[in-house]
Amino acid sequence: MQRLYFLTPDLDTTVNIAHELSDLALTEDEVHVLGKEWEPLRERGVHNATLRQTSDVINAGVRGLKYGVVLGALLGWAVHLGLGEQGFGLGWTVLVMTVFGALFGIWTSTMIGVSVHDVKIDKFEKEIEGGAYLMLVDVPEDREREIYSAIHRHHPEVVIDKVTRDERQHHLGVGD
Repeated sequence: MQRLYFLTPDLDTTVNIAHELSDLALTEDEVHVLGKEWEPLRERGVHNATLRQTSDVINAGVRGLKYGVVLGALLGWAVHLGLGEQGFGLGWTVLVMTVFGALFGIWTSTMIGVSVHDVKIDKFEKEIEGGAYLMLVDVPEDREREIYSAIHRHHPEVVIDKVTRDERQHHLGVGD
C-alpha cells in the first residue's frame, strides 16, 4: 500500500473527492481526512483521521513490544539468578518478567508514539490551520497512478503528495 496525501482547499472539494474515491472502490478504511474542524466532515459522511493514521502510535507499539519482550526476559533471568533458590523457578520468573516487559514496552512506546506526527502532517500544518483539509489515502501501489490521475483530472487545484524514501528514513530515525 502507498499513502497519498491530498491537500484540499475547502470542505466541498474534500467531500467531492471522498465520494469520487468511494466510486473508485476505495473503502472508508482507506480514506481519512484531517482538518481544523472535524464536525463538518462527520456531518457530510467523511471519515475523520484518528491517532492511528496521524501519528506513529502503531509502529511505536510494535517496537515497544519487541524491545519489552527481550528486556523483560533478560530481567527475568537476572532476577532468577539474584534470588537463587528463594524464587519461583527460572521458567515462571522469566515468563512473568517477559509479560511485564512486553506490556510496559507497549505502554511507554505508545505514549511517545502519539506525539510523533505522520511524516507529512507537519509539512501541511500551516494550511490545515488556515482551513484546508489533508486527505490521507491508502491505495494499492498498482492503482496509485490511476487514483492520482482521476483526482487531478477533476481537481487540478489539489496538491497531491506522497512520502519519499528519504522522508520515511528520516522519520524512522535512520536518515539525515
